[in-house]
Amino acid sequence: MAMPLESPISFTNVGRVRWWQRGIFASQTGYVLLALLVLLIVMHFASPYFFTQGNMQNVAKNFSFIAIATLGITFVIITGGIDLSVGSMMCFSAMITSMVMSGLSTPDMPGASLFVHLAADGKTVVANVPGLILVVSVLAGLVTALIVGLVNGFCIAVLGLSPFVTTLGMLSIVRGLGYVVSNGRGSFPGGPDADYFYALTSGDLFGVPAPFLYLVLLAAVMAVVLHHTAFGRHVFALGGNEKAAELTGIPVVRVKIEVYVICALAAGLQGIIVSGWLGSAPANMATSYELNVIAAAVIGGANLAGGVGGPLGAIVGCVLLEVIRNGLVLAQVNSYWQQALVGVIIILAVLVDRIRSRVT
Repeated sequence: MAMPLESPISFTNVGRVRWWQRGIFASQTGYVLLALLVLLIVMHFASPYFFTQGNMQNVAKNFSFIAIATLGITFVIITGGIDLSVGSMMCFSAMITSMVMSGLSTPDMPGASLFVHLAADGKTVVANVPGLILVVSVLAGLVTALIVGLVNGFCIAVLGLSPFVTTLGMLSIVRGLGYVVSNGRGSFPGGPDADYFYALTSGDLFGVPAPFLYLVLLAAVMAVVLHHTAFGRHVFALGGNEKAAELTGIPVVRVKIEVYVICALAAGLQGIIVSGWLGSAPANMATSYELNVIAAAVIGGANLAGGVGGPLGAIVGCVLLEVIRNGLVLAQVNSYWQQALVGVIIILAVLVDRIRSRVT
């Protein structure tokens, strides 16, 4: 006689995900994005000037002035590292770019003939080719950033020094070198390519600020690199478990050096763009900017413990900080409150992420 089949046991709690763990709420970036949308609605009713075209252009340009550097430092934070030298690097790259641009444009300056009189027939080449001075100057600033990034990466990855201590020391070194090469006076982009420089750094295309266009392009590249390349997988693996990543054959030393180089290059490019907006590269430029950059990355969802982060979170964090700053200005609130609010938002962002992790 056949035995009756028992009804299958069903587990109602398997495979079900609570609503606060799905969709946009699956990461801290989603919560911050939701908070940003609420803040935008509040600002719409709080000030009739907030959503005007001019103010929106200012918001897009201003948050782009730290967002590119935030993309760079996000690479480092994903690996579980930190870079405190980004503000100094912004200043130093901008100063080198401005000084090279002015030097190449002035043949009678000491040492300028080494760069200007390059043709065999004695005619100047650099000064006579439109845009060449600009290219050489920007490359000089970026190469400077590249060298600093290599030094940071070598000290951390090869010598095994603490990222915090290494980059804190580099913050002082680079800032000091900036004062040395400029005698504390700063520098100004000049010469025949100055108009090109200002157009590319502080101009706009069809009403869209140039820095914002650079940001969108670099964010798209970052998203592809992080999620569709072996290097991106190595970066996340390094932040998840460095020992395990090393055992699986990931070149830990090389990846570490590369992320610090990327961070330094992003900071250098950011500094060059900011100097075009300011019209100069003062010696105290971007002081304490590293705090805003790190804050934006953390608020956007990058985990200082490593393994989590991305371009969307970096941009959302920067936009949130800029909307708060812009809102304080429009509301005629003392701008010094901005720093206090940034600190509160950082703590709240970490708190929300911790609560979400515990209930998962």
